[in-house]
Amino acid sequence: MRNEMKNTMGRREFLKTAGAGALAGAGLSMGAPHASAAAPAESGDPAKMARLLVGCCAYSYREMLTHGQMTMEDFIRKGVELRVDGVDMTVYYLKSTDPGYLENLRYLAYQNAVPFSGAACGSSLVQADAAKRAQVVSDIKKWIDVTDRLGASHLRVFAGKLPAGTTIQEATGWVVEGLKEACDYAAPKGIRLGLEDHSGVSQSADVCLEIMHRVNSPYAGINLDITHFIPTSTQDQYAQIAACIPYATVSHIRDHFDDGTPIDMDRVWKMFADAGHKGYMSLEYEGDSRGGQTAAAAVPGQIAKIRELCTKYSTV
Repeated sequence: MRNEMKNTMGRREFLKTAGAGALAGAGLSMGAPHASAAAPAESGDPAKMARLLVGCCAYSYREMLTHGQMTMEDFIRKGVELRVDGVDMTVYYLKSTDPGYLENLRYLAYQNAVPFSGAACGSSLVQADAAKRAQVVSDIKKWIDVTDRLGASHLRVFAGKLPAGTTIQEATGWVVEGLKEACDYAAPKGIRLGLEDHSGVSQSADVCLEIMHRVNSPYAGINLDITHFIPTSTQDQYAQIAACIPYATVSHIRDHFDDGTPIDMDRVWKMFADAGHKGYMSLEYEGDSRGGQTAAAAVPGQIAKIRELCTKYSTV
């Protein structure tokens, strides 16, 4: 037990050090110019080398998965066709949570050399009722078990919407409390939980970082969706993305902010590269539900753009 505690503290201190170093390495301000290519790592220090991998979320094909035109087995095979480095298993589309089904998905992924970048559930920790909060934590534990059965090392969770009559301080406290318990459950399985900066409580980098500091666990991170931050008087979306990169787990990618403004993708990738980030840059396409192209038509081209950027800005 003493050795286990020592190892846990060692991981925690390492992550604190790595996170601080990455943030300092970014050296970004709102008005800072950005170069067109990543500078190669001069020291050869692996901690400073960016390793940006191409990913795709099952959510990108949600219309086909929801209406039975695609199965999760088909999605794994689609990962081969798209030549991605990993796929994110959005659990909404799993046929069941039976061990045999999950193990077959894991085996199929292995047969096709398609790693799981993680899994993603829709559980939201912000609930005004204490009993509901306890149920959400119980649900997250169930999805941690599913993630473990799949052989993945990451699970996306949500904070959620702010209930009427509730302050952001109260809601943040609920997220911290629930995430701490969930991380304690995930830790022995080696699974990291990524809190997505989704619409609602966690749509501000300041809140996301406060949660990370208060949870204070190496098994807590930010599932960094580059599209959702709301600009403030002191931080635009790019500054908020940069602030959260040291805690980024899997990153979700679209080419426009929530208000429809196109994203400077080169600028974003360079921020990840400057921070020495290592992780999946996973497309989460949703244009088909907003009058855009179907996923079948749009996803290959968007994956190609992500691949180009990952190749351009990776130093490993």
